[in-house]
Amino acid sequence: MITIDNVSKWYGAFQVLDGCTTGVQKGDVVVVCGPSGSGKSTLIKCVNGLEPFQQGDITVDGIPVGSPGTDLPKLRSRVGMVFQHFELFPHLSITQNLALAQVKVLKRTRDEAVERGLKLLDRVGLAAQREKFPGQLSGGQQQRVAIARALSMDPICMLFDEPTSALDPEMINEVLDVMVQLASDGMTMMVVTHEMGFARKVAHRVIFMDHGRIVEDATKDDFFGKPHSERAQQFLAKILQH
Repeated sequence: MITIDNVSKWYGAFQVLDGCTTGVQKGDVVVVCGPSGSGKSTLIKCVNGLEPFQQGDITVDGIPVGSPGTDLPKLRSRVGMVFQHFELFPHLSITQNLALAQVKVLKRTRDEAVERGLKLLDRVGLAAQREKFPGQLSGGQQQRVAIARALSMDPICMLFDEPTSALDPEMINEVLDVMVQLASDGMTMMVVTHEMGFARKVAHRVIFMDHGRIVEDATKDDFFGKPHSERAQQFLAKILQH
């Protein structure tokens, strides 16, 4: 579903990605972890062309992301993206937030878009909040709406960029529960997160990054059991002792 081949990226003279190669099979959940500044978010934003890259190739469902001829808006309409901050339109109701992109991009009728959106709102447990505005919801609820909005576009895969890092601890589980359900339903997912409990529960593979490089790319059991690199061992020792 996603192929990343020898991808490098610079901000001016600073290299933020260094020869990254990996892939995500259809139906797999891949967690990307590592210390702050390691390039995790940049890598995932390159997958749907939100960040340009200078070297290498990325394909999503056979479509070359970096090719000048690729229709990136069309590609992004098929790749769900959930950000750290919820990016909901504050002046629109939850129902309007769910329907807008379906109408504008997928050309659905408003009735079709609302029906699809409300079905997914119910799936994330928030059907009763349909008429409210984002500011009237908790952070965890807003993030669940953002997930429902992404799903309403019928994506072929989902990208999550630290979806719980802006939330209060009490709200994290309600978002992770939705993501666990998505994984069990077979959604192809690439998830940047520090939530190692989530990784242990649903990830098929774990990618560990440091200084713009993929240091470790292993099955979940191998990563948590005995990572090959000393850097990953240090990271796990710090993050799992609490």
